[in-house]
Amino acid sequence: MKFWLSLMFEPPESLLVHARNAEQLGFEGVVLPDHVVIKDGPRTPHPSGYPLDVREIFVDPLLAFAAMAAVTTRLRFLNYIYLVPLRDPFMIAKQLGTLALLSNDRFVLGTGVGWLKEEFDAMGRDFSTRGKRLDEMLTILRDFWDDGFAEFHGQFFDFPRSGMFPAPKQQISIWVGGHSPAAARRAANYDGYMPMRVITNAHDQLDELSRTEFSLIDNLRKERGDTEPFERTMVATFLPTAEEAQRIVAATGVTNLIVEPWTKSDYSKSVHEKMALAARFAEGSIR
Repeated sequence: MKFWLSLMFEPPESLLVHARNAEQLGFEGVVLPDHVVIKDGPRTPHPSGYPLDVREIFVDPLLAFAAMAAVTTRLRFLNYIYLVPLRDPFMIAKQLGTLALLSNDRFVLGTGVGWLKEEFDAMGRDFSTRGKRLDEMLTILRDFWDDGFAEFHGQFFDFPRSGMFPAPKQQISIWVGGHSPAAARRAANYDGYMPMRVITNAHDQLDELSRTEFSLIDNLRKERGDTEPFERTMVATFLPTAEEAQRIVAATGVTNLIVEPWTKSDYSKSVHEKMALAARFAEGSIR
């Protein structure tokens, strides 16, 4: 089991300290969310029921990851999730390709279709076509990252053979997040799946939908003869010990857990207090 430290809503000035501490403690990587603009007023509720506050902290994750990469050597960086359909594929290909180069290939693109319609509206992006645009955009990204050249003729993007250099030294891993069989089918074409649901205890079994999605991915990959490693990532709402983590692996096939050693009531604690909580978790869980 690989553990990723969630840095959701952490103040910008604490991120580099957390990154250095997470690397020293043996975390696989750190995780940041992504929102650009949130309507101040009535809006679409979060699928989980989380009461999103317009004042909650959402740093630009790519800039934050670049800064954290500069003060670490092994730590990896994951979006949960980066809203690709809010943007255009060219800027994303350029920015993420540069981040991969600067971090020595330690960045993982976690992405999905997004859920906050008002954010798409504010940025002039069509919410209803976000899934189809995501599919085209991921194809374009992979094409640029392969050898620096891409050409695409689709419903939403149409451009001749074009170059974008420097290209990453290798393909950037893409883990797709979602809540549906459609998301699972999309994930089967890439490197990992992040069902946007949680594991609540060491004896928790995957719900029926998660089992269905994982089986769908396995079947699609088997049909294609795809034997490359495939990551399964979920959020744990508790802090498992090393033994409990192995139990989760055996029962669910999940390979990565995103954890937050402090609860929302601890958000006001100092960065050093939170570092101590992370150290306490790592002592009993990361081996």
